[in-house]
Amino acid sequence: MVSLPNLTKDQYIQILNTLNPNSITPQSNVMTYVATENNSVEHPITKSLSLIPPKPTSSLPNSSYTASSISPDAPLPDVSLVPSLNPTPNPPLCHSQHSREANVHLKDFFCSQMNLPPLKLPSTSSTSILVLSLDSSPGKQSEEISIGGIVDLTTHIGKEERAAMQVAIEDLFSDVDLNSPTLLVKDSRGDPTRAVSSARNLIKKKHVAAIVGLRTWPETFFVGDVGSKSKVPIISLSNEVPSWSDSNRPFLVNAARSQFAQMKAVAAIISSWKWRKVNVIYEDINSAVSGIIPYLISALQDAGSEISELSPLTPAISDHSLSKRLRDLKNGQCRVLIVHASAPLATKIFTNAKRIGMMEKEFVWITTVDTMNLMDTFDGSIISSMQGVLGVKSYYSRSTMQFKNFRFRFNSKFRELYHHEPYHEPCVYALQAYDAMRAVSLALTDRVPRSKSFQNSTNNSLMLSISGEKIVSRISESNFEGLAGAFNFQKGILSPERIFRIINVVGRGYREIGYWTEKLGFSESTHAASKYNKSMRLLGQVFWPGGPWSVPIGWAVPTSAEPLKIGVPVSNPHRDFVDVVYDQLGRGIVAKGFSINVFYATLKFLPYHLPYIFVPFNGTYDSLVEQVILQFYVTFFGILRLNFSLKLEKNFDAVVADMAIVAKRFQSGDFSQPYADPGLQMLITARTKNINRAWVFTKPFSTSMWISIGVINIYNGLVVWLIERNYEQDRNAEIRRGSLLNQIGYMLYSAFKTLFSLNVDKLSSNLSRIVMVVWLFLALVLTQSFTASLSAIFSDQGNDLATVDVETLRSTGAKIGCDGGSFVVAYLRDVLKIHPDNIVRIYSEDDYAQALVNEEIAAAYLEIPYLKVFLAKYCKGFTTSGPIYKVGGFGFVFQRSSPYLPDISEAIVKVAESGALKDLENSLTSSYKCLASDSSDDHHRLRVSSFLGLFGISVGISTFALLLFYTYCWPIEQIAGPPEQAAGPGSPARGHEPTATELVARGPAAHEPPARGPAAHDNIHVNRKRSSSGSTRTSHISHRKNSHSY
Repeated sequence: MVSLPNLTKDQYIQILNTLNPNSITPQSNVMTYVATENNSVEHPITKSLSLIPPKPTSSLPNSSYTASSISPDAPLPDVSLVPSLNPTPNPPLCHSQHSREANVHLKDFFCSQMNLPPLKLPSTSSTSILVLSLDSSPGKQSEEISIGGIVDLTTHIGKEERAAMQVAIEDLFSDVDLNSPTLLVKDSRGDPTRAVSSARNLIKKKHVAAIVGLRTWPETFFVGDVGSKSKVPIISLSNEVPSWSDSNRPFLVNAARSQFAQMKAVAAIISSWKWRKVNVIYEDINSAVSGIIPYLISALQDAGSEISELSPLTPAISDHSLSKRLRDLKNGQCRVLIVHASAPLATKIFTNAKRIGMMEKEFVWITTVDTMNLMDTFDGSIISSMQGVLGVKSYYSRSTMQFKNFRFRFNSKFRELYHHEPYHEPCVYALQAYDAMRAVSLALTDRVPRSKSFQNSTNNSLMLSISGEKIVSRISESNFEGLAGAFNFQKGILSPERIFRIINVVGRGYREIGYWTEKLGFSESTHAASKYNKSMRLLGQVFWPGGPWSVPIGWAVPTSAEPLKIGVPVSNPHRDFVDVVYDQLGRGIVAKGFSINVFYATLKFLPYHLPYIFVPFNGTYDSLVEQVILQFYVTFFGILRLNFSLKLEKNFDAVVADMAIVAKRFQSGDFSQPYADPGLQMLITARTKNINRAWVFTKPFSTSMWISIGVINIYNGLVVWLIERNYEQDRNAEIRRGSLLNQIGYMLYSAFKTLFSLNVDKLSSNLSRIVMVVWLFLALVLTQSFTASLSAIFSDQGNDLATVDVETLRSTGAKIGCDGGSFVVAYLRDVLKIHPDNIVRIYSEDDYAQALVNEEIAAAYLEIPYLKVFLAKYCKGFTTSGPIYKVGGFGFVFQRSSPYLPDISEAIVKVAESGALKDLENSLTSSYKCLASDSSDDHHRLRVSSFLGLFGISVGISTFALLLFYTYCWPIEQIAGPPEQAAGPGSPARGHEPTATELVARGPAAHEPPARGPAAHDNIHVNRKRSSSGSTRTSHISHRKNSHSY
């Protein structure tokens, strides 16, 4: 920038016409002269402005010109009339940037006409454009450009921001031969009213080009209005500027990064350790309530956790009130606390928490960046009260040369401004202020100036005077790598933070245990090759409050003074599951039943003692579930204030009952692992069908059993036949007579005759008798089993029962019964499409039997557990029909995200695996001493597996006897020969007895018994003589036969 001496306009025109007479007219006040390298081509361009030329005698004070370089072929830019920005008291040098010193006649003549010192131009081959701007406004002096700053100098953050802004201006303009802008800082002391007053003073009196600062949203809100009315850009450093502010305040730019992602990091920490409920302590300022707290609630819900209590605290809260609020949280069950507050309030919270014993075992404290970003400024007493605290801290690279250079200069500037303050590492807020000031300075310059901190700058440039709209536009188009990260805007919003440090307060300071990156998770470093995990367990050991290395469970077990309140239903139609009676001694209520017994068994498998009390509830099951719901209600007041009011609709901590698990009940609470099988089935009266019973006698034995009996009978008969046939020597014996077919028929007859008669005495061989005895024993067992099974089939009234389906009931409009207060009513109406008028609500289990017998209802739908108990009581007259619909199942109800629910579900699984649940189910039905009927005949059928041992013994003995006979007896019979040869020729066959015809021919004497006395003796003597010839041979044969009989 160069200020020219006071000349009249005619004098300026005369000078310019000397250079190019045709280029300037009296109405022109801007002339652009283009000179090439050899000064052979001239392109004068004039632009007329709508200004009334002054009188020839009027002077144009403090006119100025600027120089810039473009290509000779590029179109020349429009040049506007601009005032001088840098008045210089001494005569300045005449600048014509990037023009060759030789052969440029413009330079020598122009400088000589203005009596300015000669200009030494740098050697270059580029074309120069000299823009001469004349200000025709008489009396208006040029002013030095200024940039305003509004910070809270009562805080350490405000002091660091002021030092960082000053360092940024010095870095940007330290090597530029121009006067740097002046930084004018005002102290708001955190008061929006003072901030507004300071902004008006800076704009109206100091004529600042822009204002940077405003750490809080209330300050930003009101100052943004002032900037929009004055058309001065306001660059805010507040972390929570709502998106809707852009449309209402076009001159407001938020240069601070959104911290919403930090809430996802906090939720990821909660999820890593499976803590399902947390308490949130937050500073009750507008930005926290309207901005980041809803993000925290959403992030926790996505992680499977929820907020137990919200505790807003004012910044000026007294220690007494704060201690009372902390004690209220201490008396609750939740032990995980999230603190989102400024550093002063956070230090007060931890100091009081340590004093009342909340920094001990079982407690978990997690803080956000508002506290952790200033950890370096805390003294030893504060750090000692924060031992074991986990937190997230803003991430920025501390290893770059740019940061190291800044840290050195920041240290010097901070000591210069606040020498009484202890030095600390610059926090992220100082880095944000530095980047914001750099963006504003770049928006006020034509090119990026060369400086110590930005080695990529190539051109020096003079300051431009541009409108506020242009400054806002240039800032929004910024794209550079700042100290706090990439400085670029996406849809008008500065790119948010996506990486955070995870720190743990230990000893005299803190340690960084890892990093969290959005959409990636936790890691030990930020390198490209880092391994990421959704759980922070990857980061290693964490030091928890109180010193334990074991992870706190995140909640406190209830004490006897404050036990769990468990709701139990009073009006229950199925008393075998839950029965609530009042103690006659006045000691409260007594709950019993299957569901209560399952709950008792579950408590035995918990790793801790769980105090509880049963509270009766008289109402529907749906109403009972709604008693455990916890609801938040949000109320808006005005534009800026958003108040949270917590309304607690919780009468019970849990519900223990035969509560069916259905979808709509999940809106009120969470269910445990089911302890009863799901299912819904139809119950009807038992009616037999008119079926053909002609073949019912075959039902006692299965098909394979009948085949096995036939095969074994035939085999045993064959063995006996073979032994007896070969043993009998008489060819005229019945077993040896006739054809082969006749002998086979005799064999089969003998085989099956054994099943019904005893003929062991008629057998000749002892081996046959052994086979027959075993065979008879098998036949006896089979006949007795057959008789018993057939009797059971005939006596079973449930055999071949008539079936009923839902289509028939629906088409005929039959009445269907169900529990009046259960989900079954809606299921029959909405799913099975039963007309509501045909649904009969029943409120007692005994009423089902009466209604079915009296035909008040055609069928009833009951859940499977109820159905088992009903059939155990009324098994002789009722049965089930139709398919089983897989709905329901019983479970216990707890509050959503209850810390007890995972342990209860795990304990129920252990009860089932130990067999205790099965024993409880058996005791539920066995007390009625009546088994449920089974309509299938297969239940009574006997199979081969039941008689496999007897069949094996029978077949084995028969086979052994047959082998023994052919091994030892058969060869002897072959050696002895046939009986005719042994008796000799003419001898009658042994054992021959007269037939009936012979006895008649012999006369009566043949039938008379032998005479007694002498006559008889003589007769015997005669007979002995007649048979004397063959007596010896007969005696020998008889002796042999008796000796070898088996």
